[in-house]
Parts: sequence; C-alpha cells; structure tokens
Amino acid sequence: MRVLVVADETDRDGGYVVERLRQRGATIDVLEREHLVEPASHGAFDLLLLLGSYRSAHDPAHVHDVMAESQLVRDALVGGTPVMGICFGAQLMARALGGTSYAMDVPEVGWRRVDTLDDVLCPRGPWGQFHADTFSPPPTARVLGHTWYGPQCFVDDSHGARAIGWQFHPEVTPEVYARWIEQNAAVVRAGGADPDDLMREARANAPRARTRAFALVDAALEYLMVSASPV
Repeated sequence: MRVLVVADETDRDGGYVVERLRQRGATIDVLEREHLVEPASHGAFDLLLLLGSYRSAHDPAHVHDVMAESQLVRDALVGGTPVMGICFGAQLMARALGGTSYAMDVPEVGWRRVDTLDDVLCPRGPWGQFHADTFSPPPTARVLGHTWYGPQCFVDDSHGARAIGWQFHPEVTPEVYARWIEQNAAVVRAGGADPDDLMREARANAPRARTRAFALVDAALEYLMVSASPV
C-alpha cells in the first residue's frame, strides 16, 4: 500500500494516523504543498492523505496552491484512488468537490465531543480540535458528524473512488499540539482557551487518542476499500 501524503513543508507530522498506516503496511511518500505547482502525475498510489495546514483554503493568497491540490484530489478520485482529509485537508476536499470553506466567528480549540450519525467513521471522541476555518460540504456528500462550531466529518462516493474528511485531528500528538499552541497564540486567545489547560487536555487524552485514531484509520481503510495488511 503506497500512501501519498500532502503536507506543509513545516508540518509533515501525520502522528497517530500515519503511525497506524505504517502498521497496516503502508509506504509513505510526502508531497509538500510548497512544491505542488501543478497537478502533474505523481505516480501510482493507493491512498491520498491530505494533512492540515496553516493556510486557509479560501485565502486568495493561496489560490494557486489550492487549485493545484484540488485538481490532485479530483484526478485521484476519478482515477480510482480514494482520498482522506484532515482539517485543512477536509476543507480543501470539500471545496474541490463543490462545497466551500470560510472563516469561523470563533476558533474551535481543545478536546470536543462530536454529535455523530456514524459511530464507526465519526466516533464521538473527544477529539483534538485546532482550527479557525470551517466548511460547507459538497452537495454530493453525507455529513456524519457535527459540533456546535460546524461539520466534523463527511463522506462522498460520487466522484469515482470514495472520500472521507474529518475536521477534527485524529492524528495529533501532545508534542505537535504544543507546537500549534506556541505558534498560533492568537487562535488560542480568540478561541477563549488557556494554553496550559489545552496542554493538560492533550496529555490526559493522549493514550485514548492514539487508540481511537488507530480504530478510525482501520474503519476508514475499510470504507475506502483500501487493501491493507492485517494487524
């Protein structure tokens, strides 16, 4: 199983999600957004994984990168390759398939429970959140979960292969979350959160978060019909 991961040059850590994919037999190739100039062929792969980003998918400053990554998503699905997106990745995928994304009135940070219609593909959590943007799903998608702030999970099987996107962060480790807090103090303040409280939450949830992320990856691989090694 070859997985192509699209990530920022400065934030390539796929955390628990990539850890589980490796356990399931994946070879991971990383494609940095900074070098995704056009949707050229990147070779054959079995799964496209879009990680989070400091960008906003609706920011005109990043329009060329967003267009290129959106075309990569559409090409993958039409070509039979499923797509998995996290946070910015889910927002971008929503836009690529006919939805949109936009800035929130108040950022969503911390560990939140999700109201869900599918306990397998969108378990209640709590899940780590760290985002100031949200999305409206594509018209062809099914939304599986929400929080008060907006949609948290959608699936779409109308463009060839299947796609799944999560607004929350199943992949995030305490170490990465600490870096986000340090680098995005304005988001933390706007979300009305205390950095020390957020880190206590991150550490307290870490063991369960890893277990939940592993189960979520397994469920997503089954839904996406990706052949993976048993564990």
